[in-house]
Amino acid sequence: MTETARVIGARRAAGSSSPLGARTGGNAIDRGRKKLFVPFVGPAFLFYTILFVVPALYAVWISFNKWAGAGPMEFVGLKNYVRLFSDKLFMQSFVNTLLLLFVVGIAIFVIAFGLTLVLRDMVGRKIARSVIFFPHLVNAMIFGVLAGFIFNPGGLVNTLLGGLGVTDPPAWLSHQNMFPLIMVMMTWITTGYFTTILMAGVDRIPPYYYEDCALAGANAWQRLRYVILPLTWDVFGTCAVLWTISSVKIFEIIWVFGGSTGQGMPPTQTWTTAVYTYVTAFSGESIPAYGAATASAVLSLALVSVLVVLLRRALKRDAVEF
Repeated sequence: MTETARVIGARRAAGSSSPLGARTGGNAIDRGRKKLFVPFVGPAFLFYTILFVVPALYAVWISFNKWAGAGPMEFVGLKNYVRLFSDKLFMQSFVNTLLLLFVVGIAIFVIAFGLTLVLRDMVGRKIARSVIFFPHLVNAMIFGVLAGFIFNPGGLVNTLLGGLGVTDPPAWLSHQNMFPLIMVMMTWITTGYFTTILMAGVDRIPPYYYEDCALAGANAWQRLRYVILPLTWDVFGTCAVLWTISSVKIFEIIWVFGGSTGQGMPPTQTWTTAVYTYVTAFSGESIPAYGAATASAVLSLALVSVLVVLLRRALKRDAVEF
């Protein structure tokens, strides 16, 4: 037992010898916390309730009604939800959202964690981190516009392929190829963001853990399995939740890049639930279907909520203090 442990044990023993004083002190702290709750937490809680909770509950109510955005509502119960699940376009949008969530998410975390391990001991890692993070700073709409110029029939990619002797380059802007391109672009745009978070998680590991691994003769795989992963597991959980929330909201790059085909809106093969919700509410029928659009948004919220709860439970580990 170290000297620090003996001191801590002595303090705990001294505190346990006076249970009345301990209870009195604990009660005083609890009363102080309750007094501070209203002036400090109360305004923030009220602000959150007014701006987020109330509109969310109102959106749920709208989803059970037929409404054009103005005038009276007509209560239709679950008809809007039945309509969504019988709509092939919504189901395709839902599948595309899941592809972005899982396929792109797995690609992002594999690449981000790989870059984290490569850059951990590299000279100039701060500069490399800035370069990797840069795509995340650029607005997604700008990437959508640039991608339209790069992949159009006379764009940069086909020009380079022509210089290499490719006489029949792929139709990048075809309806079948656009969504895979969007998935690749989202991987590139977002990887730097999560690489930065994971690198911060790895940087906080004290050096003596690596020193102990070296003294124990641990190889790179053992160091990764028994030190790096356990001590950054909470960071992985946070990143997974952040990506789950972000992936369901992807809209701008799909709308702008899909609009580069000249059809005014992206091809339906590239739609996600966010795009479907927007089109249904604002750019679809002559009479906007706010009820059906809100039902789509409520389903997206339900999907995110369920996945976040499952992720928190699946990635839950005992807290590691260091």
